[in-house]
Amino acid sequence: MAVVDSRMDLLSERALLMRQSLQKSQTITDNVVSILGSFDSRLSALETAMRPTQVCLYRAPITFSDLFSIHIADLIGFWFDCVFLNLKIRTHAIRKAHENIDKTLKSAEVILSQFDLLRQAETKVLKGPHEDLESYLDAIAQLRKIIRYFTNNKSFKSSDGVLNHANSLLAKAQSKLEEEFKKLLSSYSKAVEPDRLFDGLPKSLRPSSDGDRGGKPHGGHHNDDVETAVYTLPILIPSRVLPLLHDLAQQMVQAGHQQQLLLIYRETRFFVLEESLKKLGVEKLGKEDVQRMQWEVLEPKIGNWIHFMRIAVKLLFAGERQVCDQIFRGFDSLSDQCFAEVTVRSVSMLLSFGDAIARSKTSPEKLFVLLDMYEIIRELHTEIETIFKGKACLEIRDSATGLTKRLAQTVQETFGDFELVVDKDATKNAVLDGTVHPLTSYVVNYVKFLFDYQITLKQLFLEFGKGDDSNSQLASVTMRIMQALQNNLDGKSKQYKDPALTHLFLMNNIHYMVRSVRRSEAKDLLGDDWVQRHRRTVQQHANQYKRIAWAKILQCSSAQGLTSSGGGSVDGGNSSGVSRGLLKERFKMFNMQFDELHQRQSQWTVPDTELRESLRLSVAEVLLPAYRSFLKRFGPLVESGKNPQKYIKYTAEDLERLLGELFEGKSMNEPRR
Repeated sequence: MAVVDSRMDLLSERALLMRQSLQKSQTITDNVVSILGSFDSRLSALETAMRPTQVCLYRAPITFSDLFSIHIADLIGFWFDCVFLNLKIRTHAIRKAHENIDKTLKSAEVILSQFDLLRQAETKVLKGPHEDLESYLDAIAQLRKIIRYFTNNKSFKSSDGVLNHANSLLAKAQSKLEEEFKKLLSSYSKAVEPDRLFDGLPKSLRPSSDGDRGGKPHGGHHNDDVETAVYTLPILIPSRVLPLLHDLAQQMVQAGHQQQLLLIYRETRFFVLEESLKKLGVEKLGKEDVQRMQWEVLEPKIGNWIHFMRIAVKLLFAGERQVCDQIFRGFDSLSDQCFAEVTVRSVSMLLSFGDAIARSKTSPEKLFVLLDMYEIIRELHTEIETIFKGKACLEIRDSATGLTKRLAQTVQETFGDFELVVDKDATKNAVLDGTVHPLTSYVVNYVKFLFDYQITLKQLFLEFGKGDDSNSQLASVTMRIMQALQNNLDGKSKQYKDPALTHLFLMNNIHYMVRSVRRSEAKDLLGDDWVQRHRRTVQQHANQYKRIAWAKILQCSSAQGLTSSGGGSVDGGNSSGVSRGLLKERFKMFNMQFDELHQRQSQWTVPDTELRESLRLSVAEVLLPAYRSFLKRFGPLVESGKNPQKYIKYTAEDLERLLGELFEGKSMNEPRR
């Protein structure tokens, strides 16, 4: 700067000498103009005096003396013309010099003003941007103007030295700007506490006081609420600081320091974002970690992941996008690049866990959490496309789409695996009482849960199916699962040695299927035809049970085979020919069979109340009328003999009461009521 000051002083001295010379030239010019003015008046008078003589030259003969006088006048005029022309030329040159000097002085004043501006800018740059950023930025803008001026005025002898100094100052100013940007961004970049994030969630999704992670909308039941729910973005950087960061970023971009800006922003913000997710509870789990975990441990982690995905996308990533767009306003590609580099590791950490689940070994119990995961990705699809916009975020968007497709594929594979598991279930322990098998209740409940997700499933089939109607695909899947269950039940029913219990078992299980379907949304999909067809199947098994279980005892209460074979007949007044001995045996056999049936079938179970009462009534409608008729017709013959109570053990009322104890699932040691 000392060199510049000495040159400025030398320039000032030269300018002063030029001013003095100009003043002297001005004085001379004024004098010459005055003289020329007097010559103009004298020449004008001479011309007036000579005008009559010039006229006479045309009117009278010209003498020698006249010629002489005319020659002298011309010589005098010519001399005066020469003097006047010479003076005019000198006067023009003097005026031209004066104009050049004036222009030079004005140029010198402009140059001097540039030096003054340079000195002012230098003072502000050396002071730094911390106290007055706006003034500091003005100084940088002024430096750029000074550099442009001296670049365009290379004729100035000292322009190279001034340019070097100005460029050095500008580089120093840019360095201080980078430091200020980094310091300002770092000081206001803090990890977001979980409570602040929870406050931004809709009330229905906030964690409860018992530590629950919050409501988990699924299956379309809460989709409308989720779509209209209001989320409040956390304040990641105070709004008063963002304009300052924007101004600093703008200066760095204009200086061509985009890479430094990107580096500073990335290294500051992505650590903050990762720390926020860590505080929230997000773990970095890969495929190997997932494979080693027991399902009991993994399932709650999946629930947490769904919650974390919603918070990360709708609050953290959305907030970071907003900050990027405000700081890099006017530089869209840079904003996209910064946002992508800040979020890519956090997004990858979240998506890699989902991908590990989607790629893990399929099993029926995973289906619903897979559907939950698919739902949250579908729910966040619009936000992901909007927040992760631009070419720089293309890989992130593709990763999210890839996870959605893998989850859909895994769901469909799980359907196929579940159907196979149901069909091939080899449970050896049959239910001894013929009640609803655990497999039946499991599969039916499984299907009912599927219909809680029917909106999601239809969307999944529509997007990733084979082009068929989504309703028909869901109906087809459901029917295949139910048919697989029925096939398995048919196999399990063959484990029973008692054919009557086989039909009772099938009646119970198919009835459970029908009742469950009728009371759920599955009815609309499977249709009335399916329901009616399986209701008829239930009735067929009930009839088969009744026929097989009670056929023998009904024969005991029949008159068939009671004709005497030559032994003593009963009272001579009776011409029926019934053998008293055979009749006693018939009553004893009826009692024995009924006792056996009652004891055994009291241990059998019909869990549905209506079906149980219907089956009891059906048995009673067959057995009681036959027994009453038999007892009325043949009872007196036995009662008239010895020890009639030994043979006639039950009245019709006794049988009706005992039939009411059937299918209660009593243990063998439980006393009879």
